[in-house]
Amino acid sequence: MRDTLEAIEGEFARYKALADGAVAQVEDAHLSVAGPNAGNSLAVIVWHVSGNLTSRFTDFLTSDGEKPWRQRDEEFVTRSPSRQDFVDKWEAGWRVLFRTLGELHDADLGRVIQLRGQAIPVREALLRALAHISYHVGQIVYLAKAFRGPAWTYLSIPPGGSAAYNAKPTGERPRDHAARLAPGNTSSA
Repeated sequence: MRDTLEAIEGEFARYKALADGAVAQVEDAHLSVAGPNAGNSLAVIVWHVSGNLTSRFTDFLTSDGEKPWRQRDEEFVTRSPSRQDFVDKWEAGWRVLFRTLGELHDADLGRVIQLRGQAIPVREALLRALAHISYHVGQIVYLAKAFRGPAWTYLSIPPGGSAAYNAKPTGERPRDHAARLAPGNTSSA
């Protein structure tokens, strides 16, 4: 069975789609602009998320989630990647995550893995990863909206749109919301 894992995969897909939709609205020049008060740029956040996903989900069930080859501090170095390098880095981490999730079954949720030498049940590791990713996706959306300004296209229910959405909710299921955010889809909310 994969009921729980499909729900988790759906939420990861939703958050990836939110970040993708936000970044698609940003000019290339803004990819490396620091956030407020010398905060992380979109590029730094993407390098960190990709590094985290790649480390945590490579050999997920059989090796420590903090790989010796990961250079976490380097993820936070100021960088000015091309849009293609930015997208390639982003997609690389997500490929590792989704490949690993696709190989798991609900029976694996009670198994124990290692993270920084500490034993942690798979279910807790997945919830921790989902919370971590959603935190950083929130940062990506915040920065992208700030860069885009009044031209921002909302990725969820826009201000003043609650009543219309509630009359016909279309994004309550994570995969439905992610699909609506996919490039080329012109539906709103």
